[in-house]
Order: sequence, then C-alpha cells, then structure tokens
Amino acid sequence: MRTLVKRGATAQLPTEYGEFITTPYIQLANGLEHLALMKGVWTESDAVLVRIHSSCMTGDIFGSCRCDCGEQLHESMRMIEENGQGVIIYLNQEGRGIGLFNKIHAYQLQDEGLDTIQANIALGFKSDERDYTIGCHILKDLGIKRVQLITNNPDKSFALEKAGFQIEKCISMEISPNPHNKFYLETKKNKMGHKLEKV
Repeated sequence: MRTLVKRGATAQLPTEYGEFITTPYIQLANGLEHLALMKGVWTESDAVLVRIHSSCMTGDIFGSCRCDCGEQLHESMRMIEENGQGVIIYLNQEGRGIGLFNKIHAYQLQDEGLDTIQANIALGFKSDERDYTIGCHILKDLGIKRVQLITNNPDKSFALEKAGFQIEKCISMEISPNPHNKFYLETKKNKMGHKLEKV
C-alpha cells in the first residue's frame, strides 16, 4: 500500500495520565499534521489497544461541555496507561472534518435549534466529513495489525476492517451526559448509530 504519510521524530511525553511517547505525521497530500501517542511495545500478533480520535479544540483543550470528546480522549489515555500498552491516533479533522470556522457556525445553528447533523447539512456538508484512511496508514506504519478498538462509532470499526485490520473487540467509551450535551449524544445514538446506553 502506497504511503500517504511522512513520519516525524519521536520524543517522550510525560502527562498527568502517565508517561507516553509521541510521533507526528504529515499527510503528504495536503500537509495536515497528525499525531500518534503511544505506550509500550508490541508485535504484529498483539491486539493493541487503539483509540482513533479526531481533534476537538473546544472539548480537548477548553473542556467544552457541548460534547464528550475531551473526556473520551483523557479516559482513553488513562486506559492505555493502566493497560501498559496502546496507541491514540490524533487526527487533524476538527468539527467532524469541517474545520473550526464552520464548526463554530454549526454551533450557532445548534443554538437556534438544529441538531449536529442538521447544522452540518445546512452549511453544505455531509453529516460527517471525517476520513479514517490516514489513521489506518499511521497504524500500519506503527506495525499494528490487530486492535482492541476504543470507540462507540461504527464508522471507525468499518474503516479499520475495510483497511484490513483485525478487530479483536470494540471497547465502549461512554461518558455520562450533562445538560449541555444530552441532545448531542442522543443525535449520535439515534441518527449515527453510536453505541450509547446512558442517553
């Protein structure tokens, strides 16, 4: 398979959740930068704990209560630290792939009553513009073939299976809803097929 990414340097990254190492990747077609956050070592026969996470500036950095992204990211880091082995692929595709500028516009439309899917469509996008192909290329570059996938999103499972990965199991990553994201989570469950039991 032709590579779509260029690997950068590797460095240690101590965090409040544990000690990790990190490697950036450049997407050759457009220059977008992505990141692999890793712990432990593995062989091709290991089923590695994997989280593919799309960037969410509002949730991951600012702790927005409108979504569950930041909490999912940090809980995944805790899980990998506890497991002693795993990878988070942090993909640069903000706002389900529509970018920060359009994401905040979509927020405005949601403030006016639309759900997340309706808002994206109103702005001329698909309900979800994300593409996990680059994440699959990064995983292959890291020598991973078998995964335990941390996700509620069936699209991620489908993308990895299509790319030839063996998914040993999917591990639910459900964050308890709050008054600000309950409608958002209901939309993910009812319209996007996410496996959520608490909403």
